[in-house]
Amino acid sequence: MSGHPAGREAAVAVLVLPLVITLVVLSFAWPAGRTAPRDVPVGIVGTGAASQRAVEGLVHEKPGAFDFHLYPDQQAARSAIENRDVYGALAISAHDITVLTAPAASTSVAQLLGEVGQQLAERAAQQGTTGTRPSAKIHVTALDVVPVAAEDPRGVVFSSAVFPLTICGILIGAFVSTARGLRRPWHRLLTLLVACAVAGLGAYLVAQGFLGALPHDHVATWAVLSLVLISISTTAAGLVRLLGQAGLGLSAALMVFVGNPFSGAGSAPEMLPKGVDYVGQWLPPGAGASLLRDTAYFDGNGGSGHLAVLALWSVCGFTAVMFGRRITGRAPGAKTGATASGASLSSLPTSGAASPDRRHAHAHAHARRSDDDY
Repeated sequence: MSGHPAGREAAVAVLVLPLVITLVVLSFAWPAGRTAPRDVPVGIVGTGAASQRAVEGLVHEKPGAFDFHLYPDQQAARSAIENRDVYGALAISAHDITVLTAPAASTSVAQLLGEVGQQLAERAAQQGTTGTRPSAKIHVTALDVVPVAAEDPRGVVFSSAVFPLTICGILIGAFVSTARGLRRPWHRLLTLLVACAVAGLGAYLVAQGFLGALPHDHVATWAVLSLVLISISTTAAGLVRLLGQAGLGLSAALMVFVGNPFSGAGSAPEMLPKGVDYVGQWLPPGAGASLLRDTAYFDGNGGSGHLAVLALWSVCGFTAVMFGRRITGRAPGAKTGATASGASLSSLPTSGAASPDRRHAHAHAHARRSDDDY
């Protein structure tokens, strides 16, 4: 039965497709189900006894959860948060705890730091009651150094924008790479650039103009949205040029089923399982989400690495679009089409028809013209 077409199709439906679906579910559910802090950069203000006890307690209770950085005062910690060196900071004294957060960097991490501050205060109170002197109540104050937009207090709009950008980028690349009217490579590249710029503007008008989720650096934010689309669409178009329809499937699997769930857009890369965070930040969805945060809320601080990743994918995609068919030596599917044409011509009556040699010469000339169009 395995040699019969119906048997092969049944095997694909029964074995291959369930396996693919299982892997897709795993790629989305695994990072979401294992969300936890892993080496999250956090600042500690001061080196007093209270700060030292707090760090020792957190290291003991949550090993590997935080990567602590010491700062002399709150102003230095604020600067580190604004420069994207840390996600937040804890200023601890004998009577109060100040939690400096940046919900714009990650609402999940900001909420986590608020909970850590409350836990430290409760622990200090418990230690005081067991000592010789009664302890004063520890006051916890939370300060948002870099808040999110008031219209998007939980960052839902921001995180929800990554997946549509990924899908739209693949659609643009697939359409441009298969459009028969765009014969020249530079026609395809120019169309890709313009389409991504217009689509990026549309995404920005929805996210900011309608929903108010990206309130700062309007032109730069639009440029980042367009660059994310360019990096994804050129990759998809380039893979189609190199591999044909298989390239479209590969780009969709890479960007949608790996890049999107590994992006950390809904939480933070440091909240994902080890290895997933690195893979996600080397793919356009993850690098694009991080660069969008850096640009929209942090004046571009910390975004140089993410910008380099998007530029690298874009350049590779451009190169594949320009020279993909020349590298492979033929258009994907050209051999199959030529064979089919030859088979159909050979079955026609020979009377009144061109000679076989003339037909072959005409076919080769047509193939050369098709290659020149690319």
